[in-house]
Amino acid sequence: MKKIYPLITAVILIITVSLANAQNNNNNNNSNNGSGFDQLIKSSPADATLLIRSFAEPLFKGFGIGLNSGWNNTAKTKKLLHFDLRISANVAQAPISAQSFDVTQIGLSNHLQVDPTSPTNIAPTFAGDKNGATPLMDIKDNGSTVGSFNMPNGVIKYIPAPNIQLTIGIVQNTDITIRTVPTINIGSNSGSVGMIGFGIKHDIIQDFAGGIGKKIIPFDLAIALNYNRINYSKGLNVQPDQGTTGNQADFSNQQIKGDFSGTFVQAIISKKLLFFTPFLSVGYQSSNTVFNVLGNYPITTSAGHYSVVTDPVQISENSVSGFRTDLGFQLTLGFFRIYASYSPGSYQSANAGIGFGF
Repeated sequence: MKKIYPLITAVILIITVSLANAQNNNNNNNSNNGSGFDQLIKSSPADATLLIRSFAEPLFKGFGIGLNSGWNNTAKTKKLLHFDLRISANVAQAPISAQSFDVTQIGLSNHLQVDPTSPTNIAPTFAGDKNGATPLMDIKDNGSTVGSFNMPNGVIKYIPAPNIQLTIGIVQNTDITIRTVPTINIGSNSGSVGMIGFGIKHDIIQDFAGGIGKKIIPFDLAIALNYNRINYSKGLNVQPDQGTTGNQADFSNQQIKGDFSGTFVQAIISKKLLFFTPFLSVGYQSSNTVFNVLGNYPITTSAGHYSVVTDPVQISENSVSGFRTDLGFQLTLGFFRIYASYSPGSYQSANAGIGFGF
């Protein structure tokens, strides 16, 4: 049996280059049992969906918050064709309540049960404990155990989300921003990822206080609309267990496909003080997660036998929705820029970056 966690690591790979090590650690922790989520898929698609959603929920939320971060650090717009190129990183901290879950309270079927010898019923989420005990799960068939596996350990409490963007000034005190990365293969075991995003910001002071009035008003006020989407795909290779029999099927079409998108509408107020520009923004954000495991998979139905299930895991959810406040600043040192901001909430987040432009 393969000792990998393809479903979980596929999502993790999107946001951090250290995921391969995390996968290896989980494999080592489960060396005496089955193969984690490979084994889980072979037991029950419905149970796999429940456990993956419960484990990855902090990742979905933290990453969604990150997609909506770092767009703007000032309300002032750029002059015609002036630009700003920045690289930033956001980190969202999962609250304690989101760092673990009780596997007996999420609606698992009788086909998947906690082993009587398991040290705990409490499983870490993606943002949970990396070294603690995890539940030992038994796959059942008519009361008999036909397989077992340990739930994976947590990976990281602080969910990162990097961003690269280009902002250009256009007419009428308006900026447009582009975030884009062409779809690239990030390794034979890691899959491919691509990103597209766009934003528009308009300084509204000039709409009702142009000319002399704009000089009298001591701050800039802008409204902005931003959208960001990341697509991810990765092939899988989940084969029947050695010695089992079942219906013949094409297992070469297995893959994970994930779409992560975020939308943010905000009002921004700022005041430039020489090279230092503090800002405050208030807005409404939402993020959506679509995470599917597609293709044909062998599902363990009894000892020595499997059946074939197509597209066993399909998750589609609104991961984040609600009002958001950001407080931060921009330092302008000639062509060089430094950015930082903080957003309170149940998932607190911080964003920082550097850039250049004129």
